[in-house]
Amino acid sequence: MLTDLEIAQKAEIKNIKEIANNIGISEDDIEYYGKYKAKINWENIKTNKNGKLILVTAISPTPAGEGKSTTTIGLADSLKRIGKNVMVALREPSFGPVMGVKGGAAGGGYAQVIPMEDINLHFTGDLHAITTANNAISAMLDNHILQGNLLGIDPTSICWNRCLDMNDRALRNIVIGLGGHSNGIPREDHFDITVASEVMAVLCLAKDFEDFKERIGKMVIAYTYDKKPVTVKDIKADGAVAVIMKDAIKPNLVQTLEHTPAFVHGGPFANIAHGCNSVIATKLALRLADYVVTEAGFGADLGAEKFLDIKCRQAGLKPSCVVVVATIRALKMHGGILKENLKEENVDALLKGIVNLEKHVENISKYNVPFVVAINRFYSDTQNEIDALMAWAKEKNIPVSLSEVFEKGSLGGVDLANKVLENIKEDNNFKFIYDENLSIKEKIEIISKEIYGAKNVEFSSVAKKQLSTFKKNGWDKLLVCMAKTQYSLSDNPKLLGRPQDFTITIRELKPSLGAGFIVAITGDIMRMPGLPKEPAANNMDVIDGKIVGLF
Repeated sequence: MLTDLEIAQKAEIKNIKEIANNIGISEDDIEYYGKYKAKINWENIKTNKNGKLILVTAISPTPAGEGKSTTTIGLADSLKRIGKNVMVALREPSFGPVMGVKGGAAGGGYAQVIPMEDINLHFTGDLHAITTANNAISAMLDNHILQGNLLGIDPTSICWNRCLDMNDRALRNIVIGLGGHSNGIPREDHFDITVASEVMAVLCLAKDFEDFKERIGKMVIAYTYDKKPVTVKDIKADGAVAVIMKDAIKPNLVQTLEHTPAFVHGGPFANIAHGCNSVIATKLALRLADYVVTEAGFGADLGAEKFLDIKCRQAGLKPSCVVVVATIRALKMHGGILKENLKEENVDALLKGIVNLEKHVENISKYNVPFVVAINRFYSDTQNEIDALMAWAKEKNIPVSLSEVFEKGSLGGVDLANKVLENIKEDNNFKFIYDENLSIKEKIEIISKEIYGAKNVEFSSVAKKQLSTFKKNGWDKLLVCMAKTQYSLSDNPKLLGRPQDFTITIRELKPSLGAGFIVAITGDIMRMPGLPKEPAANNMDVIDGKIVGLF
């Protein structure tokens, strides 16, 4: 079979003007980035449409792969195939994982968004703008301290890190300001990967440009010697950030292999941020299409929980259906099988690992939203394994569909599309998992026990002190964004399947006032990934003007 890149390069691609015109966007509202990409002046677009929102999530991810983005794109193409007016709304890939091991976020096989190379690389420059904006704040903060420090900022209290959109473990902990007074005040600093920057979270949660500027000004970057928070607005950096981000806030329009319109905009990681594409792009898509298929990062315990409890709450969104993606391969890994043995039939391991899928389905049910399980089929899946999974679903009365969009495109997702439509109700009793008026501690405990299945929640001495400080600062009613390993329902990445009787430990808390939430950090969460021993970048090249080795 052709590689993802070869499939994308051989595909017919339409001029983006045609894609825009098909969904009612006039040329006056299009800013072209070549022939196949465009930014949209969304504020000028007025419609009375209010489409239905379909969220695609997944089981706890494994190295076997689940295909969440592939299913999201394939489902949108399949809905289009059966005559529905549909759009897809995705996150932008982070360049670091593209060069590392995880890969991009543009789908795969015959369910991709194109131009795939552009989307996975520099695209329209949004992530570069976020990097620049983030680091402009750092530069202005260090300059303020050097030039007299009128605010009385304690350099040891700085909680704003520099960022780079690259996997580079050497930058996790650094020292800056060496070489004498003219080069700044020496201090310890840190780099995050760009998608972990709060600028990214703010971009994706802002409802418009004015809201974006207001949120940027609220971001806490340090504390004074008398423990008062210092914000971006306090150092007068909010205007500069607005200038840098003026174009990045506009949604990006591209297309799928089957020419379904796609907004690809914003991309915070779901294990350290809220893991969803921008509110602006999602709401614009809902004004242009009858159905909008979107995704949230990693498993339902992370991306879907944050999509439902943070994004939907802040943006006033209401999902009409949730699709939970699983693969037989991944379920066998949750059942204890090593990756190198996944091609061998093992019904026992499948049924043992299916508890992970069962927990994620239970979690979605708690939000009172209709759902469908999509089994992303692999060539190595045997009929006995498929029959066992389908029998389990029938016994549990769980709607399930075998999806083959990777191999067959929209034709392979028609059954899934029909099942999603069958389960969408005109109205549902969607509810949040916690009341926003509860304390931070209570919200963390509810998420940990209800969504993860934890027996207990423990707070470190640092976290307890921070809870007290946040209450004094009036931040104790903010939403909660959990930073947790994506590989397990617990905070231990080695506990696969459905762990029991475990304790979630809250190591520390980080205020993200611009985003409107408190980040609760569990376990050993890295905000700057490293490259593997054999990074994907080793296989990349340009030969005769064509990119090779990019998936």
